[in-house]
Amino acid sequence: MCALGAAVCFGTATVLQAMAARAANTGEGGGEAALFLRAVRQWRYLAGLALDGLGFLLQVAALRSIPLYTVGAALASSLAVTAVVAARLLRVRLSGGEWGAVALVCTGLALLGVASGTEGDRAGSTALKYAMLATAVAVLLLGLCGGRLPERGRASVLGLGAGLGFGVVEVSVRLIDSLAPSDLLANPATYALLLGGGAAFLSLTSALQRGSVTTATAAMVIGETIGPAAVGVVWLGDRTREGMAWVAVLGFLVAVAGALALARFGEAPPQTPQTPQTPETPQTEETQETPQTSETPQTPQTQEVPPHEAPPGKTPPPAGPGVSPGSTRRSRN
Repeated sequence: MCALGAAVCFGTATVLQAMAARAANTGEGGGEAALFLRAVRQWRYLAGLALDGLGFLLQVAALRSIPLYTVGAALASSLAVTAVVAARLLRVRLSGGEWGAVALVCTGLALLGVASGTEGDRAGSTALKYAMLATAVAVLLLGLCGGRLPERGRASVLGLGAGLGFGVVEVSVRLIDSLAPSDLLANPATYALLLGGGAAFLSLTSALQRGSVTTATAAMVIGETIGPAAVGVVWLGDRTREGMAWVAVLGFLVAVAGALALARFGEAPPQTPQTPQTPETPQTEETQETPQTSETPQTPQTQEVPPHEAPPGKTPPPAGPGVSPGSTRRSRN
């Protein structure tokens, strides 16, 4: 229940952070760090952070009781939460391909959850703790350089980086055995946890601002699920159920296929509002002012010119051949 509650918190927080990130994209520039600082000023981003904090507490409680890959499989349901909330708040219409890809990711990660066994009891080595710290630094560099990545697939790469950062947090929770202040300060996993979480938020903010919410979230879930699951099995002693190893492999392949499908067909929602601007064609209605040309029927005014030459009630006599109108007037005199 703790893992599922964390999934609801994380899925809703993702959409709220996406709304804040898009509102912070004012075109002022300044790089990814400036974008993050502008997004933090948005109340939606702060609400998302609050939900992330609550979800993290629920996640820690789950990590202390079940294997890493089981927690990851439960958190994968945040994809469904993200899709539903994004369709509601961001007015995003998910295509059939996106819904199918989301279903593939959820199915693959659910298979990983079915194959889960007991939690491992191995203590992490010092090398593993420093490896988590190095991974957190790499994710931080990726988030800072996110704006220089190629536009195609940028949201997937940044989302995957965010997932790896959150994965570092998951593993680091397992690597912290004592909560005594002196032990926390001497443990590299403590710094990996803090740095990995901050780097993940930075990468996720950039990914949500630059691409499809569902695409970035799918890549993030892959990164935060597959990596920690492998670490838990190989180095921390997590095991699958007897005879269920092939199910775990199948779940991995299906989940990756679904994420790739989302990366290929996902579209950034901000580009759609530009289409309503094209109906500015009603400006052509101004051309309908051409009915002003109907004023040309004022030509009847030219008929008023000849009658004013003669006195009222008389018409000028016709001039004979070879005689001008002026000569007829002299002969009558």
